[in-house]
Amino acid sequence: MIEQSNSTLNKKVIRLSVAPMMDWTDSHCRVFHRLLAPHARLYTEMVHANAVIHGDRARLLAMDPVEHPVALQLGGSEPELLAQAARIGADTGFDEINLNCGCPSDRVQAGRFGACLMREPALVAASVAAMVEACDVPVTVKCRLGVDNDHDYDRFRDFIDEVADAGCAMFVVHARNAWLQGLSPKENREVPPLRYEWAYRLKRERPDLQVIVNGGIRDEAEAGAHLDHVDGAMLGRAAYHDPYLLHRLDIEWFGGVQRTRSDLLRALRPYVEAQLERGVFLKHITRHLLGLFANQRGGRAFRQVLSEGAHLPGADWSLVERALVVTESFQADVATATP
Repeated sequence: MIEQSNSTLNKKVIRLSVAPMMDWTDSHCRVFHRLLAPHARLYTEMVHANAVIHGDRARLLAMDPVEHPVALQLGGSEPELLAQAARIGADTGFDEINLNCGCPSDRVQAGRFGACLMREPALVAASVAAMVEACDVPVTVKCRLGVDNDHDYDRFRDFIDEVADAGCAMFVVHARNAWLQGLSPKENREVPPLRYEWAYRLKRERPDLQVIVNGGIRDEAEAGAHLDHVDGAMLGRAAYHDPYLLHRLDIEWFGGVQRTRSDLLRALRPYVEAQLERGVFLKHITRHLLGLFANQRGGRAFRQVLSEGAHLPGADWSLVERALVVTESFQADVATATP
């Protein structure tokens, strides 16, 4: 097995993480999530190795210092290019480089990366070995259980073993198959059945590996139940649509004092105003805040104020404050009406 410097991540660090999500987990989103969950591990959107090497790194690899620990997720299937991109990511300051072996979109299939790599363990192993050699931060893999009609646990475990022998000590397992034909990416997140027991069994059989479960985790109870079997739980859309869930989990799992939604959001003000000074439009930040009052009285009004005003010229923090005041007035009315 190839030795990897710092290959094993601290268990406390990986207990809670937020999945890489295309068009969502940009730097603004991650700064917000870090405020909510100081102990969570955060991931970038997937960036193709070629884009890292040849593209606008200032934009693609944008990262605020408060985000740490944060991982760069790479897409690609050429070991030399992945190694070069991994080195760039580590030099930029990312704490982990993660290889995507789970995205099922048509675009990644055409480029022979993402979920299709589940059927090419030797190529994934070669890529991981090259990345390990190229950088001094942990190289990890996010994968599915299999592709299409691959329903053989032994095949899945063999994939893990071959990649682990190349130097990967941590696997994030999206506990579904990926269907490369007939399902959209959205359907691929919902239609294939979840089989968490495969991830649990992998951890039992390979206790030296770090195994994180991803897929279909909706609330605190479900997230906490996984910790009885694996090293961590990675939340995706639940964390984005109800970001206060991250805060509740962080307090429950790591300790601390739970803060109100309004208090947390007002703590984001210095960051928002600094970004506005740099010429960032408010809408690029507030789009990540819309779910903060999900399932709360006044939540709809909060979303409406931000959605209708953030795109207007000159929109600034006062709009966020107005949204908070409107929401708090709804909640105050409920409190007053409660006997």
